[in-house]
Amino acid sequence: MRIATRLFLAAPVAALAMLVSAHIASAQNTETVEAGHTIVTFSSDFISALGALDVAPGTVTPTRWHDGVVSFPINSGALDLDTAAGQLLHSGGLTLSSNADQTKVTLQSFILTTTGTPVITALVSVNERLIGRMPLFRLTLPAGLTLPLAPSSGRIILNGVGLSLESGAATTLNSVFHVSAFQGGLPIGTAKVVIHLADDSDTDHE
Repeated sequence: MRIATRLFLAAPVAALAMLVSAHIASAQNTETVEAGHTIVTFSSDFISALGALDVAPGTVTPTRWHDGVVSFPINSGALDLDTAAGQLLHSGGLTLSSNADQTKVTLQSFILTTTGTPVITALVSVNERLIGRMPLFRLTLPAGLTLPLAPSSGRIILNGVGLSLESGAATTLNSVFHVSAFQGGLPIGTAKVVIHLADDSDTDHE
C-alpha cells in the first residue's frame, strides 16, 4: 500500500517538475536591468491644465525638470526581450502644489510595468500623508516596436512611449484639488526610456 501511495504521489510531482523545467527553459531571454532613465516631455494640454488650476509642478530628488522635460532615474528591474514584459523601478518623482490652498500632492517611486496592461504606478502622498500606490499613467507602446528587443551596447532604447492620465488618478486629483478638470485619458506627454542591462559576463557559476 505504501509503495502504491508513493507511486501515486510521485506521478503528479514528476509532471509538475517537468512543467517547471520546461517553463524555466523557455524563459531564457529575461534580462536584469541595473540602471537607465525615463525622460518625459509633458504635453501642452497637461501644462495648460496645471496653469489653469494654479497648480505648480515640482520634482522629488533626484528627478530633474527643465522646460517641461523631466528625467526619472531607473534603479533596477527586469525585462523579457522576447515579449517586452517587465518592470522598471525609478527613484525621484513629481510634486503638484496648489497656490490657492497650499495643497501638495507628491508622486514618487514610479514603477513602469508592462507585465499586463502597460502602466506607470506611483506612491501618492497628500500634504506629506502617504495614501498608497496607485496607477497613474496609462502607457501606449511605440507602434513600430519589434520583438524580440535587440540590445545595442548593452542598452534598450524605447522612443515615443505615450502617457495618458489613468481615470482613478484623475478622480483622486480632482478630489484633492477640489476641481473637475482632470479627466481619464488626458494626454500627459511622451517618454523616452533608456534601459541599461546588467553585464552578467563576470558572474561566477559554481
